[in-house]
Amino acid sequence: MSDAPLTRPPIALASLLVVGGLLGLLAAFSLTMDEILLLKDPDAGLTCNVNTYLQCGANIQSPQGSVFGFPNPLLGLMCFPAPVAVGVALLARARFSAWFWWLFDAGMTFAIVFVFWLAFQSIFVIGTLCPWCALVYLVVVPMWTAVTVRNLGAGLAGATLQRVGQALAWWVPLISLGGLLVIFGAAQAHLDILGSLF
Repeated sequence: MSDAPLTRPPIALASLLVVGGLLGLLAAFSLTMDEILLLKDPDAGLTCNVNTYLQCGANIQSPQGSVFGFPNPLLGLMCFPAPVAVGVALLARARFSAWFWWLFDAGMTFAIVFVFWLAFQSIFVIGTLCPWCALVYLVVVPMWTAVTVRNLGAGLAGATLQRVGQALAWWVPLISLGGLLVIFGAAQAHLDILGSLF
């Protein structure tokens, strides 16, 4: 007999973590390949370079593209497997201790802070919206929101915040959309991305 707990797995959260982590890995891998291509040929045409404002070449070659002394996509290649692993474990009915959830949330919090910083550096300093980076924004914001609300709703920050987390559980998609609108709204307002495409 299996000794797996008979609790129902949180399918929505688990699926979000698996899909979000895989899409983040795709973006990180693609950016890494573009970085290698530019090392081989600085004049190479990258598939993610759509126009002056919608491109990743300028981001890769900027100081913001290697904040910690190595290309940022390598950080994605190291970190995005974590939500995939957690999501798969949840689907397998694994249970994690409170310390694990807070440690995981701390990593997700670092990710979302870094994402917002990079997004606004890209938009307001470099003057571009990187397509692969945009995919990272699209997955990190809802993953962080879902994990943080889950932790609050589970009572990991006390009874008062537990009620807040439980009330916010149904609003995770809308909260995530609001965070993404801040990024993409800023890109549209400052760079007129849609205008550059049409």
